[in-house]
Amino acid sequence: MAARAAALLAAILLGALGAARRADTAIGVNWGTVSSHRAPPGVVVDLMRANRISKVKLFDADPGVLRALAGSGIQVMVGVTNGELASIAGSQVAADAWVSQNVSRYVGRGGVDIRYIAVGNEPFLTSYQGQFESYIIPAMTNIQQSLVKANLASYVKLVVPCNADAYESASVPSQGVFRAELTQIMTQLAAFLSSSGAPFVVNIYPFLSLYQNSDFPQDYAFFEGSTHPLVDGPNVYYNAFDGNFDTLVSALGKIGYGNLPIAIGEIGWPTEGAPSANLTAARAFNQGLINRITSNKGTPLRPGVPPADVYLFSLLDEEQKSILPGNFERHWGIFSFDGQAKYPLNLGLGNSVLKNAKGVPYLPSRWCVANPARNLDSVSDHMKLACSMADCTTLYYGGSCYGIGQKGNISYAFNSYYQQQKQDPKSCDFGGLGMITYLDPSMGECRFLVGVDDIKSSSAASCGTGCCGVCCGLWVLAFWVFMYLRMMGLA
Repeated sequence: MAARAAALLAAILLGALGAARRADTAIGVNWGTVSSHRAPPGVVVDLMRANRISKVKLFDADPGVLRALAGSGIQVMVGVTNGELASIAGSQVAADAWVSQNVSRYVGRGGVDIRYIAVGNEPFLTSYQGQFESYIIPAMTNIQQSLVKANLASYVKLVVPCNADAYESASVPSQGVFRAELTQIMTQLAAFLSSSGAPFVVNIYPFLSLYQNSDFPQDYAFFEGSTHPLVDGPNVYYNAFDGNFDTLVSALGKIGYGNLPIAIGEIGWPTEGAPSANLTAARAFNQGLINRITSNKGTPLRPGVPPADVYLFSLLDEEQKSILPGNFERHWGIFSFDGQAKYPLNLGLGNSVLKNAKGVPYLPSRWCVANPARNLDSVSDHMKLACSMADCTTLYYGGSCYGIGQKGNISYAFNSYYQQQKQDPKSCDFGGLGMITYLDPSMGECRFLVGVDDIKSSSAASCGTGCCGVCCGLWVLAFWVFMYLRMMGLA
């Protein structure tokens, strides 16, 4: 009897360990919230669970988001924003308070499975001119001490998501080095990560290479092979991802950490906002990436060793993001703002296609359009107002609403503003040039959106995933089994 019980326990532990290890190689997502049309966090968590997404990377530690993730079984990376770095780097008390407020209070029975804390977001970007560099190591040191005090350091790891501009190469991946001014801090960072068992996190964007360089071979940005491969001694690179990844491997090797695990913090392809940003290209890139990662082929410098984690950018569109880099910045989502799949995609997680969000609390089905009975010659200033506040990027070249005509453009801009203002009747006035309609004015692929009801979103967030009964107990059990395995060094 005892032998059978021991065998059963061993089978359970091995099964849990196997599931945990399979989850470690799964595709995750970035969940950004820079939007005026935010679906309830609980709806978004249910969307991830429906699509079997087991890892999510956040850019902050939003309480509503974290409450919704409680008991979901999804592994979470929370973020220290760049604006918080200085205070945390300069004060252990500030670090203790941050960990207490954003980590400790959420983990535990029925809690959030927080695995990583991202200390800053791309803090070494060239455009920042070094303003955050001196804060990183002190901030990590203080947060690590806070985790030790909270008895969380054994399974919550610190990472620093870096932009790929932190390293460079004169011509081929084997010549990869960190930027000269970063060599010292990257050596310190790599040492910290190595000692704690955390990966080096990098954001890689072949789309930006194509967008910013007219001479960049288009097929090299994708994964179907290239007529312009890059030859580096015995190694041949047929896609930009492998070349970029191995440039980082080489740079790490030159500072003595060539075997440090690497995770991809952000990677993806936008669906509009530029000539090369469209549904077909986004699907081809993301599906090619997923197939590449799940095949476990690795890269020429790390054959058979896929990245530790891969987080697609992004889960949802964010229509309030800055368009300084380009209009495409608001269109990275594999889902639209309301959780509707933009194109077929197999994440390699068990579903052959994406499943849409359910229970989104939309505003009533009404829109604001240009009044056909009014002269629109004086509409220019009203258009500028609407588009300075709401998103009009789809109207420009490379957008899904490009070419719908002047009246269509006016109506789209009016409606975007009207929905952003939560359908306030006054927001559809525009000096008498606007009117409310109950007939959907969408045209072809150009969708005139209906916004999300903030009041319903807030109330829906209170129950998180909606897992308020027996199922939450099962998630709690699974969570604590896994935490036990982690502490025993089995996961």
